[in-house]
Amino acid sequence: MMSETLTVLLVIVAGFILGLLFFGGLWWTVNRGLSSRRPTLWFMGSFVLRTAIVLAGLYLVAGDDWQRLLLCLFGFIIARAIVRRYTDRQPNQQCLPAKEAGHATDS
Repeated sequence: MMSETLTVLLVIVAGFILGLLFFGGLWWTVNRGLSSRRPTLWFMGSFVLRTAIVLAGLYLVAGDDWQRLLLCLFGFIIARAIVRRYTDRQPNQQCLPAKEAGHATDS
């Protein structure tokens, strides 16, 4: 009984950590990528890396057990909500490049 409870908690925590890595990495990428000279490289590289980490983690944690997969995804979704709540509270940072000044009109 105790080992089942511990397994359930560990699987949820593993999903939570994977969610923190995925959504925290997404937030970090957006902040860095928008002010970068090569945003495509940031966004595509981050997407591939984050997705590979999460898929490998889900594969290792869940194995062949669909119930563990659901518990892991539950932890993943909880992490999403927490990261979203945390990032919504952050002060608005000027990530976008400043608008170019308009051209002077002929008078």
